[in-house]
Amino acid sequence: MISLEIYKFVHLLGVLTIFLSLGGVFLFAVNGSERKHPWRKRLLITHGLGIFFAVVAGFGMLARMGISWPWPGWIAIKLAIWVIFAVLPTVIIRTPSWAKSLWWLVILLGGGAAYLAGQKPF
Repeated sequence: MISLEIYKFVHLLGVLTIFLSLGGVFLFAVNGSERKHPWRKRLLITHGLGIFFAVVAGFGMLARMGISWPWPGWIAIKLAIWVIFAVLPTVIIRTPSWAKSLWWLVILLGGGAAYLAGQKPF
């Protein structure tokens, strides 16, 4: 059995990886880097691994905490935030003109996800 602390560590590692890769994707898009740039693939792989670790460890934490279906509302909102984070690199790369606006959205969504995880309001 994996402990709750291990799940938290892996989840946070995934979250940090997501934000690191999103920062790189933003920089990539704003600088107008070409499609064949060697870091593009690395950024997208890093982002995918971060999403994978965050979601799998998040569900592991839910199991450890004894939370099952039907989920509380805060879990549904966090899943929606993770879906947005999952598609963001594609949106940023395809429409770099949105990067400045999406930058602030990422900060707000990250803060909202942290609040939901810490407070579990509903």
